Amino acid sequence: MKVLFIGGTGNISTASSQLAVGQGAELYLLNRGSSKIDISGAKTIISDINRPNELLELDKHQWDVVVNWIAFTPEDIERDIALFKGKTKQYIFISSASCYQTPLSYPVITESTPLCNNLWDYSNDKIRCEDRLMKAYREEGFPITIVRPSLTYDTVIPIAIGGFKEYTTANRILKGEEIIVHGDGTSLWTVTHSDDFAKGFVGLLGLTQAIGHAFHITSDEILSWNMIYRILADSLGREANIVHIASDFICKVEPSFTGTLLADKGESVIFDNTKIKTFVPGFKATIPFAIGIKRTLKWLDENPDRKFINPDKNTKIENVLKAYKSIKS
Repeated sequence: MKVLFIGGTGNISTASSQLAVGQGAELYLLNRGSSKIDISGAKTIISDINRPNELLELDKHQWDVVVNWIAFTPEDIERDIALFKGKTKQYIFISSASCYQTPLSYPVITESTPLCNNLWDYSNDKIRCEDRLMKAYREEGFPITIVRPSLTYDTVIPIAIGGFKEYTTANRILKGEEIIVHGDGTSLWTVTHSDDFAKGFVGLLGLTQAIGHAFHITSDEILSWNMIYRILADSLGREANIVHIASDFICKVEPSFTGTLLADKGESVIFDNTKIKTFVPGFKATIPFAIGIKRTLKWLDENPDRKFINPDKNTKIENVLKAYKSIKS
């Protein structure tokens, strides 16, 4: 099976690249060659997908599967349809579970949960991408499959404030400083290790039955945000000095948190993974957060340069804490 990954060396995609090669795929990675990650057994096409004059190599190939890990706007999708129509048997778009209805009318999410998130441009753009792809499938026979990850981690810290590509909140925990947990911390969430995501995702590659379908792929482990932050703190060898603050208040003081909180993590979600398990019967997430986050922290410890502490984010956290204490005093 001849597969093209556009991207393929990121936080989510690296594990899928490695597993695809391990399962015998003839994998090509199209990227700018700036990543330091080497996928053994994969072939690299060094190009920028946004520069047509650099894509002449693609004209030489027909693909069984094309996966775009880095498409975010309808313009990206129009470009890909033009590039790959008639050139691939399956095109997989990496969307986002943040596209699901916000706020939810029912807390258990299936693939039929409505897509509607007007609070975050990122999510709204992904929805527009999905709409364009479904139109291309219905009207032009473009062979699409849509995948919606949700807070998937390997080289990032999956928390709501001061994490992901930052070490900001982890550093605050290590220093014994206060950290913010939105709401009362009892709302429910799911974090998924990239290695687990890869098991479901790679099972969709080349799967004819998946054409025209959308899937989310997550762990079945359900944790409260209090548990997520406390597991992180325990993995750092510290106790979390948590201050609970309502999401509305946080976003009023620092509107930049609106996307990650009010548009995404501010309410409970439970993902029903029946569909991916039906199409990929071998899929089962087996890495609990308490184990997976230790692997992430170990990877960060191996190179201190990876521990980015964002001074701007620290300032915003302090601003929210100060504003909250001023109304409590």
